[in-house]
Amino acid sequence: MQRLSTARDHASTWRGLERRARDLSELLAMAIAEGDESIEPAAAADLAAIENELQAREFELQLSGPYDQRSAILAVHAGAGGTESQDWAEMLFRMYLRWAERRGYSTEVLDVTEGEEAGIKSATIEIAGPYAYGYLQSERGVHRLVRQSPFDSSHARHTSFAKVEVLPEVESMGEVTVNPDDVKIDVFRSSGAGGQNVQKNSTAVRLTHIPTGIVVTCQNERSQGRNRGSAMKVLESRLLEIELNRREEEKARLKGQHVDMAFGSQIRNYVLHPYKMVKDLRTGCETSDTTAVLDGAIDGFIEAYLKSRVGEEA
Repeated sequence: MQRLSTARDHASTWRGLERRARDLSELLAMAIAEGDESIEPAAAADLAAIENELQAREFELQLSGPYDQRSAILAVHAGAGGTESQDWAEMLFRMYLRWAERRGYSTEVLDVTEGEEAGIKSATIEIAGPYAYGYLQSERGVHRLVRQSPFDSSHARHTSFAKVEVLPEVESMGEVTVNPDDVKIDVFRSSGAGGQNVQKNSTAVRLTHIPTGIVVTCQNERSQGRNRGSAMKVLESRLLEIELNRREEEKARLKGQHVDMAFGSQIRNYVLHPYKMVKDLRTGCETSDTTAVLDGAIDGFIEAYLKSRVGEEA
């Protein structure tokens, strides 16, 4: 039903564009025939709006993968470096929440593990909206931050790393099969800031998928049942990602290509000192407006990445 609704929306959008272009063409033809130049400003504005909408829709055509239209599950993990990397992971966490808000996507924080002093060790977010996975797959990899440390009294320059994972959301029950006997379930008390926020009941859930060794923890909800449902959703998406990687590796083997499926490669540098620059190492796309980027303005990097993939073999 979701795919059907998306297809209807696409058809409605393209038909609407066609109708607007036709109406504008007819209006211009009438104005030319009558020698009426008064509608020129309004017609130019309408034409620009149609062209902008057309470019946006044509760009979406690049997202033609079998899972690109789906919602996404995004996870941020702090790298080695303690408080520095944990603070960087929280900055990225906020960046993606702000990006989703800018695009009108809904978000749900499935799990957050706080750092000891500041920041987060890891966080998992569900970002729901059309093409969320298609857009966000460009963010998968290691993100590097260079800045003057706010946690260092000497204000020395520090380099921090954080890893971003992006998974397609599983839409149907039969898409990924999880044998209940293969899943070990542990419950424990949610960690918190202490005081009145400490959970008195064991509501946090940890799922361990025995065949693959995947471990998923969810403790953001106060209900054990909801945490378990969120953890199972993430586990299914991780298993789907493993299957997708297996298919890509097999495809590359048959083509005689070498494809590194690891997500450990550094994809983007965020330099806040001694100068300001964010640069994507895959596409060369860069900007000096680091404040806007960290506030969610990453569409330029996403579009540059997707355009760079046009023409790649399927």
